[in-house]
Amino acid sequence: MQTLIRAALGFCMMATVAQAAPQIGNGDFYLISRDGNGQFLGSHKIFDKNSEGMRQVAYCGRTYWIRPVTVAWTEVEVENENIVRVEYNFGKGWRPICNEPEKQVTLRDLGIEKDARYVLYSNGADLDDNQKHRFTAIRKAFSAPDGKSRGKATYHD
Repeated sequence: MQTLIRAALGFCMMATVAQAAPQIGNGDFYLISRDGNGQFLGSHKIFDKNSEGMRQVAYCGRTYWIRPVTVAWTEVEVENENIVRVEYNFGKGWRPICNEPEKQVTLRDLGIEKDARYVLYSNGADLDDNQKHRFTAIRKAFSAPDGKSRGKATYHD
């Protein structure tokens, strides 16, 4: 009988904990910069699925997909003495889930030797083709083949 009571009590406790914990994966993940008082300064979205121009990284053992510019932004924010963390929003406010991401992923880890400020301010424009921002591809689609004259102004031209 005591075994049955313990099992039921354990089940109830696990169900309560499961309800209280956020269901990670059903919300949004961001790298968020805050000042020393905890005030929001800025953010970069990080993704759980791959897309063009993204790199696979891991923060606190969890895999994400990010743009190299996001890593550069993180490095610059920390240089400016701001606090950057991975935070998660599951509809009930922001919850920090990983501290010190700047110590876990750097531009060097991504094979980028350029200065973080340069990568950030250039929006990664001169990184190799796999790293370029998607607007570069859009611009190329509207440029002339010879590169000298103006290409199509719109899709309808």
